[in-house]
Amino acid sequence: MEFNTTLIFLLLTTITFFLLPLAMHRRKKSGNLPPSPSMTLPIIGNLHQLGPLPHRALASLSTKHGPLIQIRLGSFPAVVVSSAEMAEEVMKTQDLNFATRPRSSIADLILYGSRDIAFSPYGEHWRRMRKICVLHLLSNKRVQEFRSVREEEVSLLLSNIRRASPSPVNLSGMLRNLLFDVISRLSFGKKLSEEEGATEMILESSMLLAAFPMKDFIPWLGWVDELRGLNQRVRKASAYFDAFFDPILDKHTHSAMGSVKQQAVNLIDVLMSLKEEEEEEDADLATLDRDCIKAFIWDMLSGGTDTTSAALVWAMANLIKHPASMRRAQAEVRRVVGFNSTVAEEDISEMKYLDAVIKETLRLYPSVPLLLPREAMKDTKLNGYDIPAGTRVLVNAWKIGRDNKYWDKPEEFYPERFLDKSFDFRGQDFQYIPFGAGRRGCPGITFGTIMIQYVLANLLHDFDWEIPKEMHNQVLDMTEISTIELHKKTGLVLNAKPYSSSFSSI
Repeated sequence: MEFNTTLIFLLLTTITFFLLPLAMHRRKKSGNLPPSPSMTLPIIGNLHQLGPLPHRALASLSTKHGPLIQIRLGSFPAVVVSSAEMAEEVMKTQDLNFATRPRSSIADLILYGSRDIAFSPYGEHWRRMRKICVLHLLSNKRVQEFRSVREEEVSLLLSNIRRASPSPVNLSGMLRNLLFDVISRLSFGKKLSEEEGATEMILESSMLLAAFPMKDFIPWLGWVDELRGLNQRVRKASAYFDAFFDPILDKHTHSAMGSVKQQAVNLIDVLMSLKEEEEEEDADLATLDRDCIKAFIWDMLSGGTDTTSAALVWAMANLIKHPASMRRAQAEVRRVVGFNSTVAEEDISEMKYLDAVIKETLRLYPSVPLLLPREAMKDTKLNGYDIPAGTRVLVNAWKIGRDNKYWDKPEEFYPERFLDKSFDFRGQDFQYIPFGAGRRGCPGITFGTIMIQYVLANLLHDFDWEIPKEMHNQVLDMTEISTIELHKKTGLVLNAKPYSSSFSSI
């Protein structure tokens, strides 16, 4: 969040000073609301308590006040869910009532009126878009159709690492670029890295969507966003995406397939074909237009890259910190692959310990630690408390994954805990929800998990990893930085020693 600027701090401090008596006079509880922190302030509510890592700050508040607490995000009420039981109530029992999103002014600009899947409010448009995504873009069949792209790009990554040896490599940057290139090839048939400034602008837009626009939280202070340059950055990103995507769409308009049942060249071909089919059936009722397609592809580029690369970096960092786990994971991968020179995706199902490593990584470091906010569409109750319509709901997946009520020694990295547990990634077990659950659960689970498994298996098979010699006396920095996703603050720089299968009898 970009809340810690001196200007905003001084401004709000001044306003709070003058309006405190009035606000305290008016502050009364209406109904039986969940418990609230004592430091809720006029105007800003609890924003000052969130800090740079809101998932940790809210976890501390929940530890003190309970698994369901009410806070104020500026002018708007919100509840924070920090237990599996409350998460199940929100994302399963009352999933429909909590299926919409609060409006985001930045998403409205960057994502063409929030016409994507992640930020779109619940309704007919969102249902149509998700159906297209699940059936035509990210189905198991479609993910397998693009297998060759994954294999080619991972092979190139391994070659680049091998070529850099024995010099250290910045694995964080290499993994992010890998995901950008895989997803851009799937999306429109060319590597994003070949477009000057494209990677940087995708990263910039992701940062903007995690920013703190005054307009969204304290509407009458929305002018501050212009003053501090936030609006200008958003307009620049929006203009860039139009200039970037429009020529691509123009090109694909003439090359789209006649039917989505045919072999797809890339996802834009699929979307353009669906668009043409809708228009042929009834142009007045067609919902899939150019802006929707651009928003779709943005979701893929941003969400797919950041979440997957973050998970891979955290997995490698944890294995470096826990050499016994690293050795066990490498032994399994190399035993399963045997005398073959490369990992095949068919091998992954036999790598039970690798699967446990990934699950343990996502338990400790879920890619989105605070699931994207939901909003109550009508008055309801949670845990006996009144939840008025319009209340925002934050589910703290990070806190639930580290709760000793569900996990033995929850702060320890111990993949073995998943060897005798049947948890999957799909939100059926609410003490483990790294991809969310319910209607608003991540539709890219299949693609994301295949990429994490396949890339990690190859990294462990082809190389032995260690901290550079000059850093041997230093503790590996595991400091977090949070945007929407949870990233390692410093790049993961490691030495990779190519592995020779000639001495493998594992």
